[in-house]
Amino acid sequence: MRDPYKVLGVRKDAGADEIKSAWRSLAKTAHPDHNLGDPTASERFAEIGRAYETLKDPQKRSRYDQIARMAEAKGQSHEQTIMQQRQAAREAAERAKAARANAEKIMEELARANARKAAATAASGQQGNAAESPEDMVERIFGVKTAQAQQAQATAAAGAPQAEKPQEQPNTAAPEEPQVEEEQLAAASAGSRSAFGILGSLVRRITGGNAPEKPPEKTPEVAAEATVTLDDMLKSRWITVPLPDSREARFQATTDISNGQVLHLKGQGLKLQGMLRGDVAVTVHLSTDGRFTLNGSDVRTILPVTIENAVLGCETTVEGLNGPVRITVPAWSGSDQVVRISGEGLPDGNGAKGDLIVELRLMLWEKPDDKVTDLMRSMREGLFL
Repeated sequence: MRDPYKVLGVRKDAGADEIKSAWRSLAKTAHPDHNLGDPTASERFAEIGRAYETLKDPQKRSRYDQIARMAEAKGQSHEQTIMQQRQAAREAAERAKAARANAEKIMEELARANARKAAATAASGQQGNAAESPEDMVERIFGVKTAQAQQAQATAAAGAPQAEKPQEQPNTAAPEEPQVEEEQLAAASAGSRSAFGILGSLVRRITGGNAPEKPPEKTPEVAAEATVTLDDMLKSRWITVPLPDSREARFQATTDISNGQVLHLKGQGLKLQGMLRGDVAVTVHLSTDGRFTLNGSDVRTILPVTIENAVLGCETTVEGLNGPVRITVPAWSGSDQVVRISGEGLPDGNGAKGDLIVELRLMLWEKPDDKVTDLMRSMREGLFL
């Protein structure tokens, strides 16, 4: 992978916001839909996504910076490191090819040995003793002893008298190299395993096939926005979100969605060749409703009240989420008073519902009333009828 800082065009000390801004700008200009005549657009778009995936994660970024510093300390450039990785890949491919050839050779030898054994058994009416064992076959083909043969040899040697141990002398000669034999013996496996187990061990040893395959990378996440109304939430409607590739992502509006919340839609994003489909990050904007305002799971609304109803109290109805709700306005109510109706709000996620909060607003009549005007004047000037 190329230097992700160079791919995104940012400094090595760039902050998270600067990196994200650079990625968005480059991803938009390099998107394959905007470069239909450019066959390299998909590759450039994927490279930009990989660079962003590396730098947005603090752990991945720190690991990359550490590797880069080590390479610089050794006087190696990243291009040299890539060449070394390619050379290692070629060597691994050659080892895999040799392993397949050895595996085919062992299978052919096993087939011939089984055929000879079957023929000898049929001729003598009993199991032939001259048939070559899988362990002997591995020793004959590769020139190494299996663990079973070594164990038998060690057991025989244990029963024989041991020669007097010579006095140790300083070792000035070059040490022998037992690692090759140990590696071959490890490939031959333990003594009691079957021929197929030995074959599998050989293939794994030569190809280095113990490491799991790296899964394909994921296409970078796409940012989108959606507007959700209160009615959408109450009716659990499905909201469609247009994407840059002329597709649509979908999510269900629920009553626990809040304004500004970011929903991550897994596997609904862009799909590029050789990569897994990405995700969509949808920023939700709640549409304002003239009747209600939301406060968590509580719903707040306003009820205009005339002077006489505020002074004397009354029974009336107010519009709720699911239709008219009957309430009682207490006598002598002011504009700072609220009436709370339990259980008429939104679900709170715990099996209950919030409240409907009704704010009282004192209202005058549409036209002036002379009697009320005289009464108010008398009360202000201290004259009581």
